[in-house]
Amino acid sequence: MKLKKLLILNIVLLFVLTACTKDEDVIENTQTSTDNTTSSTENGELEVESFIYNGLNEIYLYKADVPELTNNYFDSASDKNEFLAGSSSPEDLFDNLTPSFDRFSFITDDYNSLEERFQGMSGATGIKFGLGQISGTSNVFGIIRYVLPNTSASEAGLKRGDIFTEVNGQKLTSSNFSRLIDNESFTINVGSVENNQIVLTDKQVTLTDNVYTENPVYISKTFEISGKKIGYLMYNSFIANFDGELNNAFGDFKSNGVTHLVLDLRYNGGGSVESAKALSSMITGQFNQKVFIKEQWNSKYQQFYENQNPEALINRFNDKLRTGAVINSLELSEVYILTSASSASASELIINGLEPYINVIQIGDRTVGKFQASVTLYDSDDFGKEGASKNHNYAMQPLVFKSINAEGKSDYVNGLEPDITYIENLNDFGVLGEPTEPLLEKAINDILGRSQSNKSSIQRLDFKPLGESGMNSIEYQRMYINELPDAGI
Repeated sequence: MKLKKLLILNIVLLFVLTACTKDEDVIENTQTSTDNTTSSTENGELEVESFIYNGLNEIYLYKADVPELTNNYFDSASDKNEFLAGSSSPEDLFDNLTPSFDRFSFITDDYNSLEERFQGMSGATGIKFGLGQISGTSNVFGIIRYVLPNTSASEAGLKRGDIFTEVNGQKLTSSNFSRLIDNESFTINVGSVENNQIVLTDKQVTLTDNVYTENPVYISKTFEISGKKIGYLMYNSFIANFDGELNNAFGDFKSNGVTHLVLDLRYNGGGSVESAKALSSMITGQFNQKVFIKEQWNSKYQQFYENQNPEALINRFNDKLRTGAVINSLELSEVYILTSASSASASELIINGLEPYINVIQIGDRTVGKFQASVTLYDSDDFGKEGASKNHNYAMQPLVFKSINAEGKSDYVNGLEPDITYIENLNDFGVLGEPTEPLLEKAINDILGRSQSNKSSIQRLDFKPLGESGMNSIEYQRMYINELPDAGI
């Protein structure tokens, strides 16, 4: 990904934006290995530390909330160097320079891996799962939400709703689950939820972590029910490389005469802002060039854009993809969006950006609450990848702007509340893409004006959610952009 040159107050900046920026969502966790890096303190140069400080001082959204990032905070260069040298690691310095309320900015010591993940490339055992702890016990379990095709998991016959309680023969507990799920290849036991209990079998499956590029367009189908054409799309990540596949799915909806759409974002943690804008234009189409979202940067950048190029702060609905391909638009005035506590970032951007224009019916659980975007900064004079230091592979993904919809709504720190609340029940998990799957069924019932089935009467397994697959990866629940808006200089 190339970063676009940006001149700010006579300073040329070249960035690759990657976490609440205009193109994709990234993760909030950090990597800490030191392979192929040169710690700046070893050479007395503070190379990585200086890069961290300078990048955050320049473009970080929450610069004003960190006293040490205030211009002229240090009396001398030696005072500043002493401060930089006081951290035990680059990661420690980064944490010290980002406030505790920022859950999403991160640093990595391997930007090559980060770039691959933004393109949908990663290792994959093939299972996407949630994690929970049985109430009143230390017992932890994983439940498979869906299985990726052509992986070791699909070859082993694993399916949605399968349960596991052990990894490599070790029982999952609240103290070890985070470590155990990070293994590249592992063996799990297999069970299921029956009559509100976890029932295990003797079956064990070994999963291998192979290089894999995930197509986020997981399910796309059209139902004809009671004379209505209802499109269903399960979309699991906003990955720029698959905008064409996403557009093709809407081409099929259009040719099938779809008049109602159910967009399933329940497991979508975010990604590319540009892909979110494209998806919103596919759903609609009648609002071409109207404001989708506005951006608010730190005071320096905000003032510059407002004075020099205010259009750079606006993301508009479009009729073409970034490739120039014409967008297949449904021109809908209403959309149903399925969400869960795993829906974040660009998924929330879709809801917030569309609400001023069409009727958005959100079904499921409250979302995460991420409305900021990030960008990738490299250790070069202009923070672009070209000319980046050869001494290390560190890069940062700081938050750089917050998104605001056309009516001024932002700052939904507690997430977006559903219009129809339903939290997935492990005793009634259903088959994704089938009209009887509980969340999809609720949307179909509302579309057809049918009374909702009484799912609340089905007994629930009492557990506390702990997390999900990918929660320790750096791109987890990130929204980002690939290039800064054109400053017009």
